[in-house]
Amino acid sequence: MIVGEPEIEACQAGNHAMSLAAATNNQGASTRGRYEKLEDRILARDQIGASECYYDLVLDGRPLAEMLREAVRIHGPYTHVPYHERIDDGFVNFVNNDHCLLSARATLHLSKWLPAEMAGLPMAQTIWYIPTGLDIWNQKINKAPGHYARGMAPQQGAPPKPVVHWPDQEPEHLDGSLRDRLDHWLTLVHRGRVLDAYRVFLGLMQNAAERKTVLAELVFAGLIDLQDRAFLNRSYTTGHKSYRARATVELGTAIGWHDAHGVLYAGALDIAVGPRWYSTYEMACNCITHYLEQQKISAVPYAGTTAKELALLANSAPLTTAEAEAFLEIVLRQHEPVYLEHLSRLLLAGKGPRQILDVLQIGAAQVLLETQESLNFSISQHCYEYCNTLGWFYDTFEHPQRLKLLYAAASFLNRSAWHQKNIGEGSTYLAESAAGAERMSGPQLLERIMAAIVALDGRQAVAWTKAYLTSGGDRRALVQQLALTACRLGNDPHNQEIAQCLLEDYAKNRGFDRDRLLLACVQHTAVHRKYGDFLECGRRFGRAMGVASLA
Repeated sequence: MIVGEPEIEACQAGNHAMSLAAATNNQGASTRGRYEKLEDRILARDQIGASECYYDLVLDGRPLAEMLREAVRIHGPYTHVPYHERIDDGFVNFVNNDHCLLSARATLHLSKWLPAEMAGLPMAQTIWYIPTGLDIWNQKINKAPGHYARGMAPQQGAPPKPVVHWPDQEPEHLDGSLRDRLDHWLTLVHRGRVLDAYRVFLGLMQNAAERKTVLAELVFAGLIDLQDRAFLNRSYTTGHKSYRARATVELGTAIGWHDAHGVLYAGALDIAVGPRWYSTYEMACNCITHYLEQQKISAVPYAGTTAKELALLANSAPLTTAEAEAFLEIVLRQHEPVYLEHLSRLLLAGKGPRQILDVLQIGAAQVLLETQESLNFSISQHCYEYCNTLGWFYDTFEHPQRLKLLYAAASFLNRSAWHQKNIGEGSTYLAESAAGAERMSGPQLLERIMAAIVALDGRQAVAWTKAYLTSGGDRRALVQQLALTACRLGNDPHNQEIAQCLLEDYAKNRGFDRDRLLLACVQHTAVHRKYGDFLECGRRFGRAMGVASLA
């Protein structure tokens, strides 16, 4: 069952009586040996061998936080890239973002939502993926095997060892106020000084009393890094720096910060790796001046937040259904600057930023529902993940720049909707009834939904889900089954990540039509591109753990 999860107050310090490292060492050579074997199999890019090591750890009763810590420690050095873009003989090419860390973050949540005997399945998918996610840079130029080398000519012989593109560093301590130190760190990020920024961030994290503010700035630095176009682009950030930053926060908190250096290395270093795009956020900053302060934008440098901006940030009035529908019609169907003007009027009328964000999440879910081709989810799925991450940011931190980020999210959603329209998407399935649905019980309808998803039949899956919702079926049972089905589909962590985001928001969203989030979850899980035998990991886990329904 999913409920609204508490804010992360443990950011300031871990609460473990004994560190996970000490707990592992106290188990003696057997446990240490299992993790050494896991590392050997991961670095050999052996999915089956790594998975078998994981099954042994589960059967030994090793705690999830410990296994996550070790998995991140193992992959962290090898999941960085020199740059998230290449120019190859005059052609710009995208270099993908790591999903090993993001898969681990999704595992933290999904494992709580599944039946007890299947709670280890999300981590099984993480372990299954990690050997294929190492050294993305060389995968993209077919010098290493893995997920991103699919479709390229297979390599001959033993795979090469993965490359460490950015070595780990020691902390660097700065003098001055926390605000001055954070500004210095963000300047290093802005200028792409990767190792300098990472060293400073490690130093900032050592003061437990300041840690939550430091982590908020890490996520903020990710949220402002958002490209300003999408159509006919393949090289884009799609908010990925913020997803990696959130994973850093949640995993470090779960593990305990005294044991989480591997998480910082895997997650925080990448924030300064280029390219970086800030033009969307610059526009958001100027919206405050132009629309809310109603002042002319000049060449004089601006900084911080205004009194009016902070006052509007405290708004809490909800949108009526009519107001929400009108707002989404503008964001999804009209061009700039209409949606910026409308958003500003809502804020000036007292509507709450967090309540407006709930509506934007429903709009992002609508764009997912309007995506029908399996290869066309790149922008729409990441737009939803951005809106989800921003909602989590609002609920977790009291960062003063949150109102500006609302404009960035609206801009991303508008860009996503038009991108999908320009590539031929933008229509939903006809509202058809699933044949015979009215004669079926809730459990029977759930069976039809899950079978259609696994069959990758989005049209039928959405139709059965509509029938289930219309019948008044138990939403909690549906949520659990959607989480479980997403965790069965492997070979790409997006299967788990996006479902987890949508189901998390379903528990928290107070918008006018939150059932749309469940329909979007069904649509994405069923239709988004699948690779290879996507049920293999789940079957192997089921056989190893004696779970017949998976085997």
